[in-house]
Amino acid sequence: MKPEYDFSKGERGKFFRPEAELRVPIYLSREVEAYLTQRAFEKGVPLGDMVNGLLEQDIQMIESVK
Repeated sequence: MKPEYDFSKGERGKFFRPEAELRVPIYLSREVEAYLTQRAFEKGVPLGDMVNGLLEQDIQMIESVK
């Protein structure tokens, strides 16, 4: 790295997009991914929908015991 950088010609907010959506990557272990992929295939649903459904069920269970 340089000891100093010149930002005098920089433009604040040039790349800011308020409508942009941040998608956080989630990494599953190989075994979990293989299992869920097979179950999703058997049910005919996308893997992401399967994982979201399972997580939503967990959230409902957690919230119901609060």
